[in-house]
Amino acid sequence: MTASSPSRPSISFEFFPPKTEKMEAALWRAIEALAPLAPSFVSVTYGAGGSTRERTHDTVARIVRETTLKPAAHLTCVSATRAEVDEVIRAYAAAGVGHIVALRGDPPEGVGEAYRPHPGGYAYASDLVAGIAAIGGFEISVGAYPERHPESADWATEIDNLKRKVDAGASRAITQFFFDDDLFEDFLERVRAAGISIPIVPGIIPIHNFSAVAGFAEKTGASVPRSVGERFGRVGDTPEERAQAAIDFGIEQVADLRARGVEDFHFYTMNRADLVTRIVEALGIWSPETLA
Repeated sequence: MTASSPSRPSISFEFFPPKTEKMEAALWRAIEALAPLAPSFVSVTYGAGGSTRERTHDTVARIVRETTLKPAAHLTCVSATRAEVDEVIRAYAAAGVGHIVALRGDPPEGVGEAYRPHPGGYAYASDLVAGIAAIGGFEISVGAYPERHPESADWATEIDNLKRKVDAGASRAITQFFFDDDLFEDFLERVRAAGISIPIVPGIIPIHNFSAVAGFAEKTGASVPRSVGERFGRVGDTPEERAQAAIDFGIEQVADLRARGVEDFHFYTMNRADLVTRIVEALGIWSPETLA
């Protein structure tokens, strides 16, 4: 990779739709706090089995109505026919949403369970991308996996799957989170060697709660280096100490990626603004002066 350029990096944020009024208030506090960082877009997730379909739609529609942010709605293939998914796509268009993150999705039973395509539905993410492209009018992002998707038999299968999504119309890939930057660099080299030229944006998750993040990583096939576990094992028990540890690690990870030439970052916010804001500000990616 080449050395990092002096240009301002592109940042984007992921949120999940709220389940309760209290969670909705917390989400909107996070959105309002992060909006001044001028993200290129913000994405809203779609629950396993399409379980948050209405809440995802309502959240992105409200972002369109009440903010100047550009929302990207997650969409999956799971538990729906093609006609039902197409209806959701057209509803996003009607709401003013011009960007979809197209994913195969997790089974209704949850991460780690066997995936079964819905009869009459879009079988895989590449099929969904093609369906969105056929309807037209959307920017399409897809997922990518620096350590391979848990169901990929080998790297050839993994890269071929990503290439099918690109050939179907995807213009950006956002990765699963990772904690070893060498893994991302190796993955990017594989992708470029296969002739895939779209932006590959690293997904960054601040480690707000090590046990919770490590548990989720295990389910999704993301490794946690022993050094990271040992580092967070030394952190004190107070919220302030845990927050500072998350910020310090996030700063180091993003700074290292920038040194390797990476200039686009997608933050998994967990609907919290504090950690992401402090990471971005500390790195000089954002300040009032950068937007002046």
